[in-house]
Amino acid sequence: MSQSITVSWSTVDAKYPEASVQVDKLPNHDLILRCQAGLRPDRVAFAELLRRYQSQVDRVLYHLAPDWADRADLAQEVWIRVYRNINRLQEPAKFRGWLSRIATNLFYDELRKRKRVMSPLSLDAPRSLEDGEMDWEIAGDTPGPEEELTTREFYEQLREAIADLPEVFRTTIVLREIEGMAYEEIAEITGVSLGTVKSRIARARSRLQAHLQNYLDS
Repeated sequence: MSQSITVSWSTVDAKYPEASVQVDKLPNHDLILRCQAGLRPDRVAFAELLRRYQSQVDRVLYHLAPDWADRADLAQEVWIRVYRNINRLQEPAKFRGWLSRIATNLFYDELRKRKRVMSPLSLDAPRSLEDGEMDWEIAGDTPGPEEELTTREFYEQLREAIADLPEVFRTTIVLREIEGMAYEEIAEITGVSLGTVKSRIARARSRLQAHLQNYLDS
């Protein structure tokens, strides 16, 4: 990974004067356009963009790399890439998916650098599952302390189940069920066919259900 750079947006040079309108009142679309207005993103507008979407980046990286101790460094690198490339985003309405794509691509870059050895997976084994639009709610935020113990335990089991999935399964299920991306978007991000994406999602759902059913039965 490239050398870590402390992101302090208060120290980023602002080329353009701040507008009188408060950035925290701007809709996301206008906020992104303001970040794209100059040669560099407006520092105040970009800081607000970071504030709104930091939890999304943290959530994606948490589920993709639950055992990595340097996720904070990865998240920082994500925002550095966003800062450098936001002018390339042609459709501001797609910022959320674009941001998840940057986080996912960074994860894959790091995975290749670390040369992690993964067990070979067969995606050709016959399955009788019907993919469809299964209702499967996955909590992205840590449950609050006021929740009952059984609820906390359930979501902890769910997180462990996601963490135990093979990389390719975990990536697709995170992008689909947590980020809510379309199959076509996931295929583009992961570089596989639409059929493979659907197969991986179905298998990931099946494994998660089996894991949680074993927990509930016990």
